[in-house]
Amino acid sequence: MEWFAGEPESRRAGEPTRGRWYVQLMGIVDDDVRRVRDETDIIRIITEHTQLKKQGSQWMGLCPFHGEKSPSFSVNAEKGVYYCFGCQTKGDAIDFVREALGLDFAGSVEFLASKAGINLRYTDRNEGRSRNRRREHAGHVGRAVEFYHQRLLEDPAARPARDYLRSRGYGGDVARRFNIGWAPDEWSELSRHLRLSDEDWTATGLGGINKRGGQYDFFRARILFPIFDAQDNAVGFGGRKLPDGEGPKYKNTSDAAEFYSKSQVLYGLNWAKAEASRIDELVVCEGYTDVIGCHLAGVERTVATCGTALTPQHARAMARFSKRVVLAFDADGAGQAAAERVYEWEEEFGLRFAVADLPEGSDPGDLAGSDPGALRAAIEDARPFLEFRVDRELGRGDLGSAEGRALAATAAMHLVTEHPDSLVRDQYVMRIADRCMVSADEVRRRGERSQSGSGERGRRVGVDTATHVAGPGHLTPEHQALRLLVHRPEEISGHLVAALFDDPLNRATLVALCDNDDLHSAMAAGDGPVADLLGRLAVQDASDDEARGIVSRLLFLAAERAAVALEAEARFSGDLAAYQPPISYLRTQIMGLREPPADLAALEPLLRWLVDYSEGRVDA
Repeated sequence: MEWFAGEPESRRAGEPTRGRWYVQLMGIVDDDVRRVRDETDIIRIITEHTQLKKQGSQWMGLCPFHGEKSPSFSVNAEKGVYYCFGCQTKGDAIDFVREALGLDFAGSVEFLASKAGINLRYTDRNEGRSRNRRREHAGHVGRAVEFYHQRLLEDPAARPARDYLRSRGYGGDVARRFNIGWAPDEWSELSRHLRLSDEDWTATGLGGINKRGGQYDFFRARILFPIFDAQDNAVGFGGRKLPDGEGPKYKNTSDAAEFYSKSQVLYGLNWAKAEASRIDELVVCEGYTDVIGCHLAGVERTVATCGTALTPQHARAMARFSKRVVLAFDADGAGQAAAERVYEWEEEFGLRFAVADLPEGSDPGDLAGSDPGALRAAIEDARPFLEFRVDRELGRGDLGSAEGRALAATAAMHLVTEHPDSLVRDQYVMRIADRCMVSADEVRRRGERSQSGSGERGRRVGVDTATHVAGPGHLTPEHQALRLLVHRPEEISGHLVAALFDDPLNRATLVALCDNDDLHSAMAAGDGPVADLLGRLAVQDASDDEARGIVSRLLFLAAERAAVALEAEARFSGDLAAYQPPISYLRTQIMGLREPPADLAALEPLLRWLVDYSEGRVDA
């Protein structure tokens, strides 16, 4: 019993309760959302994920959302916003929590509200009831985790389970680290312990109701691996029988449970997310012990599907924490991921899939115990998904004969044609031609025949449509004006009008700021490029910006554009005399703007003239 002695990790002082639940609801009262945003210390939130250093009025650090060596992640504490000049991610504290923890909007607000001690209000009673039900459900499953864990640690009947875990190299420290449990070989021990209503009991997926109306436990005589979501909420179990036990090897919480779906949950993501975000890579295995073995071998960015193939929901969840996914299945397991789905997910979620080439007949869990160095090397040397499949196909072929090389080239090209990028396909044409000692043109023709035979699939190759926005040190006068409007609107807001802005994006950004009460509302109301520009400007230092100089420069440029336009119109019309008064007025004003005036009020006549001109109220 001493082997398992000690307080389990889930019950140590100061550790958050496993059963906490951050509800994913819509309909939080707007005032409460604003209060959460205003009262959240964004620096404290972000420093839980990356180190920040004060630089002037800004904070800088390495971006937690992509790998980088030089800090490009900037935070403005006063405005409560961040922007990465490397990957262009941006937003406020709510956005950061969404990305870092994989929550939806409402869940992020609730997470921050709990830290700030803010009680949220919802727009209707149904949402409040749903919130409470989810929270209660998570509490029930969390209590079950602790119950089963204590049984493994203390119950004499659990000795065979402890012996089995020892045989796999899992001592008491491992059992505590991963909250491993034991389900007694009893029909209703957990139900008697929890004492839930029939409705709550069945909703948790922990058990059911027999024909006599009594409650029974779903898991009996099994080692239990608790499944947590990305926020450490217990949502279900995977149960493994002992070697001499009855029934299927694994038994998992049913999807009939009210708040559990195996197509959406990745085992181990709660433990893997920190390293995954830092390294920008997730490793995917098939089983619970694979995950545990990888973690013990130092590969803590490992997760597993819960008895199902990878799904789009899994891909979406992984993309929140990393862009590279390494499939570490057994030798034949990499083929479980259908190529078309992998390529779709690469395009839709921006993922890059690779495959770890494990030794024949081994799985990650076994390899972690026998040769952890080989496991780490296989993961580090993981090859792109298509490269692994092509090389494996060629390796199966008889490359020692002309007939074998032709067959191998045809089979390999059948795989290549599945890829949506023509440039990638062409690279593999050359690779196959070299390996099979045939002409690239013939390999390409084989691929075209294979493609036409299977039917052409509609494919889209991702295109970078990001709008370029000048970074620090490359700001135009229009950008400077918008930056000052973001940071110190009281100094400049009354002197900025659309007529001063030549660039359509900058004009749209001005409108978004003028039509909304604050920066956050403007970012939400603007389209992608507008929000992107606001995100950049919000984290830049505006302490040296001076309204008189900026407005003067904007007026100078706007007046110059108007004068040039009027001069062109005059030449086209042939009536130079008619255009001379406004042109002369503008040229006089332009000369006077070479030095900023002492008072912005002196610029008002020209500003009103330019507004009238832009609206067609100035006659030549």
